[in-house]
Order: sequence, then structure tokens, then C-alpha cells
Amino acid sequence: MSQANTSRPAVRLGHVIVWSIVGLGLLGLGLALAGSFAVQPRSGPAPDFTLSTYGEETITLSNLRGQVVVVNFWASWCVPCAEEAPDLEQAWQAYRDQDVMFIGIGHNDSDAEAREFIETYGITYPNGPDLGNRISDIYHIQGVPETFIVDRDGEIVFFAMRPLSFMELSARIDTALAEQESHE
Repeated sequence: MSQANTSRPAVRLGHVIVWSIVGLGLLGLGLALAGSFAVQPRSGPAPDFTLSTYGEETITLSNLRGQVVVVNFWASWCVPCAEEAPDLEQAWQAYRDQDVMFIGIGHNDSDAEAREFIETYGITYPNGPDLGNRISDIYHIQGVPETFIVDRDGEIVFFAMRPLSFMELSARIDTALAEQESHE
């Protein structure tokens, strides 16, 4: 009987250790899954970022307060991005003198292919690579194209996880400009 009693605490300790490891593993899996289900910010303050552009400029979103900002995540390998590129450029040309800024963020792309995409579609608004996906991570990008419109106060007022036409983009920008003017 004494032999059974001495082995029993060791067995219990072994169970505790195994169940602790299983519990920690499940906790880690749960946290990883929760992060993968994070959604893009659709309202509230736009996460701030600094982008080094292909034109060797540095743009910080918070420094653009007072302007409506269109932030577009794209990639050269993305067919819908190629479809929307002319509409984005057209909207940029239409609104660039109305306190509206466009920023293109290359997502998971090579430098050469991204630059070729910009040249092919005649894109003239600032674009830069998302090195290390740091901007994509804070915006919880799930795919491309994804577009955010940020109002003059730095608040997200529109989000789309699809290509946008010139007409829809214009309507959303007009709304952001009008809402701001009604508060002044």
C-alpha cells in the first residue's frame, strides 16, 4: 500500500504538467485565431503610419490632418487593383486641388513590379511599399484592394474591401468633404 501512495503524487504532478502544457497551447492557439479574425478599422481614429514613398518622400498620416485622405492598399499581382487603378488616378486628378490626398500602399509586392505597375497605370499620387507589412498589420488588411477614406479630423469615414469605381470614390470623397464643411 505504501508503494501505491508514493507513486500516486508523481502521477498527479505529471497530469498537472501535461494539462498545463495543453492549456497553454490552447491559449496560444486562441490568441492566434483571435488575431487572424481582427477586422479592419471602419470608423474611429485612423491608425497613424509613416510611409517612405517610391519617390523618396516621407508621408505621415497624422501630418495630413485638415485634408481628406484616401488610403489604398494594392499590389501589382492583383487583377482587381489593376482594374481600379485608372479610377483612382482619375479621382486623384479631380480632387488633388480640393484638400484631398491619395496614398497608395504596396502590399506584399516586389519593388520592381510595384514601380512597373505605377508606371503602367500612370499613377501620380504618392505610393510606397509596406515594408514588413507594418502598415497592413495595423489596418488588419485581409487582401487587396482595400481602401479607407479618412476625414480632416483623422477619423475613418469609409472602408471598402473591393475595387472602387471613379463614381463611387467621388461620391464618398464628396460626402467626406461636405460633412467636414457642415461642421465648420
